[in-house]
Amino acid sequence: MNMVLLGPPGAGKGTQAKVLAKELNIPHISTGDMLRDTVSKGTPLGKKAKEYMVKGELVPDGLVIEIVKETLKGAGMERGFILDGFPRTLEQAKMLHETFSKLSKKLDLVLYFKTSLDTSVTRLSGRRVCKNCGGNFHIKNIPPKEEGKCDHCGGGLYHRKDDEEATVKRRWSVYAKKTEPLISYYKDEGNLREVSGDLDVDELNKILIALFHKENLV
Repeated sequence: MNMVLLGPPGAGKGTQAKVLAKELNIPHISTGDMLRDTVSKGTPLGKKAKEYMVKGELVPDGLVIEIVKETLKGAGMERGFILDGFPRTLEQAKMLHETFSKLSKKLDLVLYFKTSLDTSVTRLSGRRVCKNCGGNFHIKNIPPKEEGKCDHCGGGLYHRKDDEEATVKRRWSVYAKKTEPLISYYKDEGNLREVSGDLDVDELNKILIALFHKENLV
């Protein structure tokens, strides 16, 4: 099953994607992780992406889609995948559609995590990230065993500037505006399913598994 996850910052896409990837035995492709991995490997595409990333600039859509294409052509993608963080705009969605066609792949499902602003702010303002391995924690929902230290590698945890309340609200507003035409696009395609991103991980997971069975996707 090939699926795309959509939703505003704090919708819980990444957390749910990791759970689903394990349950369905398919890769979780986070756009951010994919870009960092490509850069670290020093591939020609990675070197191009690095030029933008070191300057704090967004990697152009055309380059991102080429990296996505190379990733989807890789080993382990035969059973399907979960694409998280891309597309974010209507133009990106159209480019992704063309890429799927070239790879003879079909997008089976687009999950839209409709999430309230209050939920996004609560989740992100409490998030803490490991400086070393990038592990995610939450001061209430997923607290580390030792305050300020990563359970996985012992690295220090910090509060990202992007997760401060004022920044979250700006990010949420921008995403909402850019997403509206994207949601309509996938509704017209007939493969969009809307779920509540306000639900906790376990409750939403049960709803998603039931949805997959209902639509004969698993």
